[in-house]
Amino acid sequence: MKKKTIIVIFTGGTISMERNQNTNKNQIIDNQNELIANISNEIKNVHLETKLFSLKPSPSITPSDMFELAKLTNTLLEQPHIDGIVITHGTDTLEETAYFLDLYLASSKPVVFTGSMRSFSELGFDGLSNLVSSILVAAHDESRNKGVLVCLNDEVNTASEVTKSHTLSLDTFKSLEFGPIGIVEQENVIYTRKAPDFRKIIKPENIENSVEIVKVAAGTSSLILNFLIERGVKGIVIEALGRGNVPPQMVAGIKNAIDHNIPVVLTSRCPKGRVLDNYGYDGGGHHLRTLGVIFTHNLNAQKARIRLILTLGLTSDLEEISSHF
Repeated sequence: MKKKTIIVIFTGGTISMERNQNTNKNQIIDNQNELIANISNEIKNVHLETKLFSLKPSPSITPSDMFELAKLTNTLLEQPHIDGIVITHGTDTLEETAYFLDLYLASSKPVVFTGSMRSFSELGFDGLSNLVSSILVAAHDESRNKGVLVCLNDEVNTASEVTKSHTLSLDTFKSLEFGPIGIVEQENVIYTRKAPDFRKIIKPENIENSVEIVKVAAGTSSLILNFLIERGVKGIVIEALGRGNVPPQMVAGIKNAIDHNIPVVLTSRCPKGRVLDNYGYDGGGHHLRTLGVIFTHNLNAQKARIRLILTLGLTSDLEEISSHF
């Protein structure tokens, strides 16, 4: 059997951290060679190559970093000898970077994100098992044509569905609505359901970084919205209440944004379910739709922001932007 060639791209995160002996706090290290050496005996029929993209904690990863990583990954996928890619990443923003690449990459080859919740020097370091499982997923024939995948704690999720659900737990990455699409069981990769088939590639020459999220609570006003408009923001994502509703005090700010040709994208602060235009009262979903607010489908606010960042790289026309949601 011909060996699969998998490239592991390191970007940083807890998987590339150890505790400082003086402060007892985690810090970034370049441990890529040590990680690969530790798993080499566990990987059969796979030839591994490595590439260091960055050494950053994930809160330091920007959309511009994601864009450069997406372009690098695309270039590597175009090489005929490469069968798949694994990307290590800090868990705080992993779902956003994975979703960025899911929207940008059109290749049928597997791309799998992984990381760890514990650092390299902690007892129970989960990075090695996550890395091994992710390489097995990337090398598996059935992992093709599934979009970007996320593999931690021996569960396989799609980038479009998965989210970090717990600050500490090892099984933090969950597809809350429908569950994982597969599992890793020792050396076996087992898919239990199909990946979503509603992917739409968005591949601009440039991206628009100036997109902000506004979270809604009882009585939230238009203050933040109007401030963002005055500061020249290019896009706004609203993390609304319930089915997609806002207090009436926010309506003037939403109108103001749309009057300034700023796309306003609607998500819900509920962790499950999608936004719909059920309610016709002032600030209700139907009212917002009539104003020109763009509705998402099962996207949380951070992923809707990534989608808008990419879409604004293609167009500023509100109707065309809406078509990408």
